[in-house]
Amino acid sequence: MSKATRSVAVGSAAAVLLVSAFTLSSASAAVNDGSRHGGKGDSSAPRSLGDLGRKAGLRIGTAVDTSALAEDTPYRAKVAGEFSSVTAENVMKWEAVEPQRGTYDWAAADRLVDFAKKNGQLVRGHTLVWHNQLPAWLTEGDFTTAELRTILHRHITDQVTHFKGKIWQWDVVNEAFNDDGTLRDSIWLRKLGPGYIADAFRWAHEADPKARLFINDYNIEGVNAKSTALHELVTKLLKQRVPVHGVGIQGHLAVQYSAPHDIAENMLRFDRLGLETAITEADVRIPMPADSTEYEAQAEGYAVLLRGCLLTPGCGDFTVWGFTDTYSWVPDTFPGEGAANLFDENYAPKPAYSTLRQTLTLAAGRH
Repeated sequence: MSKATRSVAVGSAAAVLLVSAFTLSSASAAVNDGSRHGGKGDSSAPRSLGDLGRKAGLRIGTAVDTSALAEDTPYRAKVAGEFSSVTAENVMKWEAVEPQRGTYDWAAADRLVDFAKKNGQLVRGHTLVWHNQLPAWLTEGDFTTAELRTILHRHITDQVTHFKGKIWQWDVVNEAFNDDGTLRDSIWLRKLGPGYIADAFRWAHEADPKARLFINDYNIEGVNAKSTALHELVTKLLKQRVPVHGVGIQGHLAVQYSAPHDIAENMLRFDRLGLETAITEADVRIPMPADSTEYEAQAEGYAVLLRGCLLTPGCGDFTVWGFTDTYSWVPDTFPGEGAANLFDENYAPKPAYSTLRQTLTLAAGRH
């Protein structure tokens, strides 16, 4: 489905999607293969989220743990069969690809790219410039401003060139803002100033002119100080003809907080600038132990994010940050919380999975 076609279709379906917001979770017990989270479903329905997404005009992706991909057969089957795009969870980050200065290790990232090609999936590159997961030689080095700028330029050029023609979207700059809308006090801001953001996009574009280049952040789902500051930045960058093509909205939610019901309003601000958008890291964590009410609240959180994407013509990808609780990052980062993904540790689908299916079906005009 083309962007223009989807815009018309989604516009006509908007009322249905929004009215259905509070009923889809209740219906989410009808998961295809059945489990303790739900019952029997319709075996004639399309098999995967990826299939449904294509009918609704967007890619449905997942972040991938490449160790699990190599070692866990059910995990590998789900990645291949359920999704139409993939993101490297960790193996494209700087500490992974250049652990020693000037010595690159592309092996794990290359395996993911090869896997995606074999299974007809697009690849999101994550991430080129971040304040976190940097190699020790970089963070502990005593570099001048000129030296650090040269190092960053070389890193972006080398990595994007290595994957040239193989990456659909790059998260060029990741998490550059604080929640109050100020720029994050990172090694890049301290040493290079705010111009590092524009430089990063220019360098990435020079290395692969066909890749779509995104700025990516969390807590920008709704209209707030952070998303407004990002909107102001990308407006300025566009006026300067900086090749920024899209905004990645991570979508890390939690059931104990209100879901961002103004997400469509927020995303349309970027759409009006002519930018692409994407939900890049969706998950909805729960204080443990989880109960049935919390699973329904989780389903609504996922649905809010998906509806925001579907109601924004320029949103082309909805990516979950992992799909099974077996390999979730949440328990280590948020002690006492977990169960954030669409499938549990046994790959049984939760209500959120069925809710996404039904939302996509509505968006595609299927009944």
